[in-house]
Amino acid sequence: MSFLPGELLDLAETEHSGLFVADEPVWTAVSRLAAYLEERLDRVGSLMLEGWVDPRAIVGERVFVAAGAYIEANAVIKGPAWIGPGTVVRSGAYVRENVIAGSHCVLGNSSEFKNCLLFNDCEVPHFNYVGDSILGYKAHLGAGVICSNVRLDRRNVMVRNGEGGFIDTGLRKFGAIIGDRTEIGCNSVLSPGSVLGRDCIIYPLTSWQGILQSRTIVKNHQPLQIVERREF
Repeated sequence: MSFLPGELLDLAETEHSGLFVADEPVWTAVSRLAAYLEERLDRVGSLMLEGWVDPRAIVGERVFVAAGAYIEANAVIKGPAWIGPGTVVRSGAYVRENVIAGSHCVLGNSSEFKNCLLFNDCEVPHFNYVGDSILGYKAHLGAGVICSNVRLDRRNVMVRNGEGGFIDTGLRKFGAIIGDRTEIGCNSVLSPGSVLGRDCIIYPLTSWQGILQSRTIVKNHQPLQIVERREF
C-alpha cells in the first residue's frame, strides 16, 4: 500500500487539503492540525458563528461554525475547532482541541473528538472516540467504534509497511487513517497506527491492527454456542 495522501483520500472532498504534502506519508498531516487551524481561524476574524448554535450548547471562543451547520443542545465544542457547512454536532458530543469537520458530517451523541480531520460527508454518530486521526470522504463509524491513539508503552506509534517491517511515524499519539467510503462495524477497536484503504468493510466487534488494502473486507465470525435452558 502507498501511504501518500492521494492514494487513500479524495483531497477534493475537503477544503483543508493544504494540510497534506503530496510526497509525505498521510499521517504527517496529524502533526500540522494545530498550527493550520490557528492560522485559518485568525483569517476568519470575528465572524465565527455563522451557523445555528443552540443556546444550551457550550462553544469556545476559537470555534468557527459555518453557515448551515447545526450545534444541538448540550454539545460541547471546546476548540480550537472548525465545523463545516451542513454539519451537525449532536447533543452530548464532546469536541476537544484541534478538530476540523468538513461539510455535511455527523458528530454524534456521546462521541469524543480530539486533534482530527473529518472529510466531507463523514459520519461518527454514536459513542465513538476519534483521536489524532483522519477520516476520509463518506467514512462511517458504527456505534462504539474506538480509534485508539496511544500505545500502552507510550512509545512512538509504528505503522506496518506491508513487508514485515515497521515505519516510525515520529508521533506518540496517532490513531488511524480511514480511507474514503470505508465502513467500520459497531464496537470495533482500531489500534494506534491503523491505516485503512478506500472502500473497505470491517465487521463488528473486530480488534484491528495494521494496514488494510483498499476494497477488502475483514470478517469476524464469532462462534456461538446455543444450549437448552434448564429449569432451576
